[in-house]
This record gives sequence, structure tokens and C-alpha cells, in this order.
Amino acid sequence: MPGRVCCCCAALRPRYKRLVDNIFPEDPRDGLVKADMEKLTFYAVSAPEKLDRIGAYLAERLSRDVVRHRYGYVLIAMEALDQLLMACHSQSIKPFVESFLHMVAKLLESGEPKLQVLGTNSFVKFANIEEDTPSYHRRYDFFVSQFSAMCHSCHSDPEIRTEIRIAGIRGIQGVVRKTVNDELRATIWEPQHMDKIVPSLLFNMQKIEDVDSRIGPPSSPMGGEKEENPAVLAENCFRELLGRATYGNMNNAVRPVFAHLDHHRLWDPNEFAVSCFKIIMYSIQAQYSHHVIQETLGHLDARKRDSPRVRAGIIQVLLEAVAIAAKGSIGPTVLEVFNTLLKHLRLSVDFELGERRSSTGSASFSTSSKESDERIVQNAIIQTIGFFGGNLPDYQRSEIMMFVMGKVPVFGTTSHSLETSHLGDLGTRRIQIMLLRSLLMVTAGYNAKTIAAALPAPFLDPLLSPSLMEDSELRQLVLEILHNLIDRHDNRAKLRGIRIIPDVSDLKIKRDKISRQDVSFMKKHGQQLYRHIYLGCKEEDNVQKNFELLYTSLALITIELANEEVVIDLIRLAIALQDIAIINEDNLPMFNRCGVMALVAAYLNFLSQMIAVPAFCQHVSKVIETRTVEAPYFLPETIFKDQCVLPKSLEKHEKNLFFLTNKIAESLGGSGYSVERLSVPYVPQVTDEDRLSRRKSIVDTVSIQVDILPGNNTEDQVNNTEEITFEALKKAIDNTGLEEQEKEKRRLVIEKFQKAPFEEIAAQCETKANLLHDRLAQILELTIRPPPSPSGTMTITAGHAHYQSVPVYEMKFPDLCVY
Repeated sequence: MPGRVCCCCAALRPRYKRLVDNIFPEDPRDGLVKADMEKLTFYAVSAPEKLDRIGAYLAERLSRDVVRHRYGYVLIAMEALDQLLMACHSQSIKPFVESFLHMVAKLLESGEPKLQVLGTNSFVKFANIEEDTPSYHRRYDFFVSQFSAMCHSCHSDPEIRTEIRIAGIRGIQGVVRKTVNDELRATIWEPQHMDKIVPSLLFNMQKIEDVDSRIGPPSSPMGGEKEENPAVLAENCFRELLGRATYGNMNNAVRPVFAHLDHHRLWDPNEFAVSCFKIIMYSIQAQYSHHVIQETLGHLDARKRDSPRVRAGIIQVLLEAVAIAAKGSIGPTVLEVFNTLLKHLRLSVDFELGERRSSTGSASFSTSSKESDERIVQNAIIQTIGFFGGNLPDYQRSEIMMFVMGKVPVFGTTSHSLETSHLGDLGTRRIQIMLLRSLLMVTAGYNAKTIAAALPAPFLDPLLSPSLMEDSELRQLVLEILHNLIDRHDNRAKLRGIRIIPDVSDLKIKRDKISRQDVSFMKKHGQQLYRHIYLGCKEEDNVQKNFELLYTSLALITIELANEEVVIDLIRLAIALQDIAIINEDNLPMFNRCGVMALVAAYLNFLSQMIAVPAFCQHVSKVIETRTVEAPYFLPETIFKDQCVLPKSLEKHEKNLFFLTNKIAESLGGSGYSVERLSVPYVPQVTDEDRLSRRKSIVDTVSIQVDILPGNNTEDQVNNTEEITFEALKKAIDNTGLEEQEKEKRRLVIEKFQKAPFEEIAAQCETKANLLHDRLAQILELTIRPPPSPSGTMTITAGHAHYQSVPVYEMKFPDLCVY
């Protein structure tokens, strides 16, 4: 019988060997001899110093049986080892463990599936034993390699293949549990181990059919059937591995994921990649989320030359990661995320324009496909920026708004760090649109306590830049961003669509009393908002959406920021808009002129009901009723229809179709409003950027050309007054100062008009007007000798008023400007 010796020799053998021999039956099918196993166990517990010899002898027998293919005795030996391992927990167990691991290694190397599964099961039992003290010299390199190889088993029999893969996954799980708890032990977090473990788990996770089962937080498996599924088991092991990762080894656990996805080309399509990173983000500790985001950004940089769909897949993964991380700890990577994404946005636009330039003159389907793929990348970047920014707390979101706005290319400035000079006008416009779309998503839901906090000057100035008004879509985005920031009570949805509202109270508008900080903001920056709306109405490419957004802007300013002074300013602005349509100095199309008239009607109807002045409401209602009958194209319900009959001109319309300043002043004056400023026409604020913008300045050069009446040049007049000739006057005017003095003077004038109170400016303008009157009177009283041959007539021009009379001498007075 194998394993038995003769009686004479048995008496001479050591006792531990006799006890080990007795546990093996004559027929291995009878299994382990339990009575003798109990004796062996008792002996091992009583004499723990013999454990190492017992283990060595069992290992010797097992090795011999494996070589001789006596698998029955191999099973018995492993069962005995397992029982001894579970029963003995003394210090002397460590040498025994070395024999045990040596026997497990023999089984795993055998290549026989049953023995590999047997060795794996024994190792898993060993991994669940908590040792009193760690063994610093023990290493598991062989087991990591062997279990990882088993995870990739390609056995021809599907059932055996599944069984081996499950054994490999369970073995990896055992190694993880045995090594990760103690930092002083030989760690498996080293890259050479992670590069084997993580791809092995991901390889088995790919085989799962129900993708949705892995996208959320970890859940316990239901029933034993799922435990026998390699994909489910690999996922649970992957979650456990990530859950045990710490600050120092998080990157080593994540980097092999990128390598696996690259090697198997799983970024396009990227469903598996997205599900993997959802597992990662839900499994790791929240404070380590920024490590994953940093690694994703680094991988995006490394693959920046790959196909657009691959980059879009990586960006989509980043979107899912930041969506989960934004709910917890982001760490120091907030600006890094946005900076990297904006850099790749510029690269994508550069690639798109490069493809377009290379395809000029040749129709290429593949080129157009690449362009559309780049649009996918750009949209993915915008969604990521917007979603990430939208989930940040308000104090961080305001910083991101400033950061993104600082990247928007503004013509005439070089402050932005997103280099677009080589992209040309088309590329710059694309960057502007996409950054503003990103900013629109970031500002959605932002609710600042004060408007000054939502619209600080470094943010407001570039947002309202004239260079962002050259395109209809850009203007729409700017207005929508303003709506997000101004609307603090969610009234925008109630104002959607430009229309004549019969009863504003039905909208149930929510509003608070305007705060002192908001009053200060409107005094300082209100003119900028009015100017943007005013210029926006004068654009020829306006469509219905532009007018709707302009109307909503006026309504939101009324709700959130309007006190009595602002109400008067808004009425002045509305009347100025009406004058744009009537006078038509900018040669606007008839649709635009009627659209502006409809905008003014809709807004004044809203404003009159909000301030609830009966006489004002009556005047507005009367004008609207008259328009309904005589000029329906002046109302939004008619002009914005698809087939609206437009008038040929507006000059023949009666005054009862227009909102009149004197009527409004009378109605508001009776209710206590200070209406003196209503008589002063609204003129847009002049900014420094007007000189930098490519757009035509809204303020033309004001020249004064003086009419000089002919008179008799008597001797007395010549003697009593200094003779004034055309050359003398011209020389005196042209030499008033140096060029630098003129520049400084213009700067001071502009600064004063930006910051000085309106009352002070009005008083100074009145003083200048009186001075102009006096100087003109003095000049007209002078006797000037006419030239030998008159060359025309003289005119005095101030703004748009012309006075024509006698032979002309043209004289310019730059210090007498009319604003």
C-alpha cells in the first residue's frame, strides 16, 4: 500500500512521521482517516515545535504524489494541511506556512485544472487566517503571477476555463486580503504586481453582459450563481482592491486601467471604460478622488494626437469621474481640470481647421467625418466643463467663472492665455462660442447674495465686450449668461417668450427689496448693461431669439435691480430704442425696426404693471390698443410670425402709435417720481474699448463749424477789436496743446463720464452749453473781413443740427464737445 511501511521500520521512525503516515488510508477513495487526523492535530498542538517537520514531511509526500499522478493522496494531504493550519496559531506556525505555500505552489504549477483549483482553495483558506505577527520576509510574487495567468485561461472546455478563471480571481482576492492590511509587509501595490492584477480583473469584467449592474456603488451579490460568474467575482475583487488603496499607492492601482483600455482599444466605444471608472470613483475613498482625475488628465495629454473618438472617450470618462468627485473632495485639481480641458479645446479647434484647410478644393468624405468627430470632442469638453463647474460650491464656481472668462478671446486685448492668434477669425469665433457655452453651463443655478458678487468688474467688462457682439449667436450666449447671474428668484421661465402680458400679477413674480449693495452696483455698472442692450438692438443680424433675450434682460433688471432711479433710466433706454426704429440712422431692415418697436411695447407693458402707476399703465395700454388696430406689426405677437406683412416705411405713422416722453413724464410725476432726467435723451456710455473694437464707434467726432455773418468793416470796429483772420483762428485752435496733453484730456473725460454721477455730468454739460452760446455770440459779433473769393457757405454743426447761412470758414473747436 502506498504510504505504508513495514512494522519493523515503523517503530524506528519519528513519531510525527508515523502520525502523518497513519492519516493516509490504503484506498485514497476512503478519504482522510479522521481518528488518526485527530491524533496528529493533538500532537501538533501539544508540540508546536514539531509543526515545521510535520509540514516538511507532508510537503515531501505531496510532491512525490503529484509527480506520480496519485491525485487521491494529494487531496488527502492538502485536507490535512488545511486542518493543521486552522488548528494551530502559535509562533511556530511560520515555518509550517512556508511548507504549506511550497505545496500550494506545486499544485498551481502542475497544469492540472483540478489541482490548480485545489491549491487555490487552500490558499484562500490560508488568506483568511489572521496571523498574530506579520512575516516580513514572505513574498507572494509567484502567486500573483500564477493567479493572474489563471485569470486569462484559454482552456478548450468552457466549463473548465470558467472554473480556472474563477480560481485565479479568488486567488488574487486572497493575495489582496493577505497583504494590504499591514503596510510593513511585502506589498502588492508595487507597479510590477498591479500591472498583472488589475488587467486580469478587467479582462474578466469585460465578459459581463449586464453593464448597468456595475455603474453604481458596490452591492452584495444575490445568490451563489453570481459568485460563480467570473465577471461579478472580478468586479467585487476590483472594488475591494480599490477600497483598500491609500494615498501613496492610488496611482499604481489606476494606471494599469489606462494601459488595459489602450491595449484593447476600449475608448471607442467607451461603455466599458465609463463603467470601469464609475466603479473606481465609487470604490475609492472620497479624499483620493483627485488622484484619479489627475491620472485621467495626464492620460488625455499623452493621447492628444490620437483619433477624435479616442479623445472624446477619455473626456467622457473624465466627465463621469468629476461628476462623482464633485460631490465629495476635489482637492487641488479644480483649475488644473479646466486648464487642461481648455487646452484640448483649442487643440481640437486647431485640428478641425487644419483638416478643413487641407481639404480645400477637394471633396473628401473622410475629412468631413474627421471634422464632425472633432465636434464630438468639443461638445464633450464643453459638457465636462459645464457639469464640473455646475457641481462646485458657489465660492469655487465664481473663481471658475473668472477663469473661463479670462480664456475667452476678446479682440484688442492680450490678457487671455488661450492662444488663438494662429486660428484666424473663424477659429477665434469657434473658441468664443464654445467657451461661452461652457460658461453658460457653469453659471446655471448660481445664486449669489449680491449682483456685485455675481458680476464683478473683471468678469463683466470682458463679458460685455463689443467684440462679442459681432455675431448673433455670441450675443445670445452673453445674454443667457447674464440671465443666469441676474435671476436670483427663478423668474426667467415665467418671462420666456416676448409677448404683451395682460396681467403681470398672474405670473406670480418673486422679488425682494433691492439691497444697498445692488443699488451701488447699478450706479457703477448700470450704464454698461444699458449700453449692451442698446447696441444689441441695433444689430442687423438679430433674429427672434435675440429680441426675446433682450426683453428678458430688461425684465430681469426691473425685477432684481430696479429702484426709482433705475426705472427712470430704463424708460429713457426704452424711448431711445424706439427712436432707433423711428429715425433709423443705422439703416436697419424693416423687420429689425418693427422688432425693436415690439420689444419696447412688450417691456413698457411689463414695467408699467410692475411699478403700478395707473396713469402710466393707461398710456401704455392706449398705445398698444392703437397698434393692435392700426399697426399690428409693432407688437410681438404679429411681427414674429412667419408670414408678417411689413410696412414700407415708418415716417407716416401718427404719434399715437408711439410712447411719448412727455406723457410718461406727466404720469410718473404725479406719482412722486423724479422725472427731470426723462427729458435728457439716453446716449450710450463711451468706453475705452470702442477705440480698440473693429465695430464702428457709437459716438462720431463732434465738429463745430461756425457761421459768420458778413458785415461792414468800419474803421472803428477794426480799431476797437483785434483783427481775427481765418489763419489766426486756425493756428490758435490747432496749437492749444501737445499730443500727449490731448490724450490725457480725452482719458480724463472718458473716466469722468464712466464714474461721475449723472446730476454732476448734466450740470457740467449745461455749463458748457452756456459757454458755447456765449463764445458763438462773441464770434458772431466780430467783424471779419471776408476772403477775396468765397468758397461756399458756413455752417455750425453740433451733433445732428445744422445751421447754414453765409460764406463759410470752417473752424473746429475740439474743447467744445457735445456728449
